[in-house]
Amino acid sequence: MEYYLAVDIGASSGRHVIGWLEEGRLCIREMYRFSNEAVPLRGRLCWDSERLYQEVLNGMRVCRSRGFVPKSIGVDTWGVDFALLDQRGKLLGDTVAYRDSRTDGMDEEVRRLISDQELYAAAGIQKQPFNTLYQLMAVLRQEPQVLRTARYLLLMPDYLHYRLTGRMASEYTNATTTGLVNARQRDWDRSLIERLGLPDRIFLPLSMPGTVLGRLSGQTARQAGFDCEVVLPATHDTASAVLSVPSPEEDFLYLSSGTWSLMGTELVEPLCKEEARKLNFTNEGGAQKRYRFLKNIMGLWMIQSVKKEYGSRYSFDDLSALAREAEGFPSAVDVNDPIFLAPQSMTEAVKEYCKNTGQLVPGSVGEGMSVIYRSLAQSYGQTVRQIETLTGKKRKNLYIVGGGSKDDYLNRLTARETGLCVYTGP
Repeated sequence: MEYYLAVDIGASSGRHVIGWLEEGRLCIREMYRFSNEAVPLRGRLCWDSERLYQEVLNGMRVCRSRGFVPKSIGVDTWGVDFALLDQRGKLLGDTVAYRDSRTDGMDEEVRRLISDQELYAAAGIQKQPFNTLYQLMAVLRQEPQVLRTARYLLLMPDYLHYRLTGRMASEYTNATTTGLVNARQRDWDRSLIERLGLPDRIFLPLSMPGTVLGRLSGQTARQAGFDCEVVLPATHDTASAVLSVPSPEEDFLYLSSGTWSLMGTELVEPLCKEEARKLNFTNEGGAQKRYRFLKNIMGLWMIQSVKKEYGSRYSFDDLSALAREAEGFPSAVDVNDPIFLAPQSMTEAVKEYCKNTGQLVPGSVGEGMSVIYRSLAQSYGQTVRQIETLTGKKRKNLYIVGGGSKDDYLNRLTARETGLCVYTGP
């Protein structure tokens, strides 16, 4: 039996999943799971990149101990965040998280050099204040010595693959989240990079999903207890999630429901017109040279944040039940408002938004959760209508994948708000 190991790391947790084929049927088994969160470090909100690598190794050891030695391994993560390395391949500084405030005002810095319209026409990537290009502008303005020393830029899955093999590569689907890849050419836009004043040398040639990077380094193989190939998957987690959608349709709608909700469709050509930019849609690279035309929506982050505030008092099922009980509470919020990106208290942020917009302020946990659930579903419904208008095609079905596919209440609200037939899983 040949086994294959997928390491899927999100902004709140990571997992190792072994897959194999039996009589043409894909079988999967979760082998290991670990928590992940950004942590304060030297005045910044950062990812503990060394811990992430050690957790990748821990999961590999668990696979070996259970008799599942993989033929190959691949890692996917979220987008935009990166590591900078020097000429010797050593990490420069910390791997800062996208929710850190260092990008405050960086969109204005970029706009002085290149307009929002020109950026979108070239890269087709929605404007998010934490996009890689704004993070790099923050480094350029705040720590110019780091960029002067830097020789390589590796997005998070690329960095973990480098730690596994000792070899560097920039995988295409995640690279597109930087806002620096030309959508039509599927390559770094060297003109944009030059105009932004970024060092061209740090951007490695792009590699497509399916590229065999090599075998584990000797040190990694010794630590894991086995050797195998490292193959680049679609390293942006949404690109891999879209590949898992079990749709027989060519033009299907998907919702990858996790910490972020990524909602969209696949296109064979990027849609970089001004109407799409104004509605903040993005054209991220997908597998098989397709485009993920989608919108980033704040997602389960809001629910996760409320749960974290209350510790072990409520489970996710408890919060969902409380929301259902308070379903008649009428208020709603714009889930993509910056107030919800990284508040000290999500509960208070929801109350503040409702107060500032003249709505009823939730007084109980259930009422607050009802606002969040309704608002997410309403955002999904609005996004479906926008996609249909921009692409000129009506859809009948919506496929929800990812952790949120298990939230029955949210999925039922989504079916009601979108008017579509909703399929959930895997």
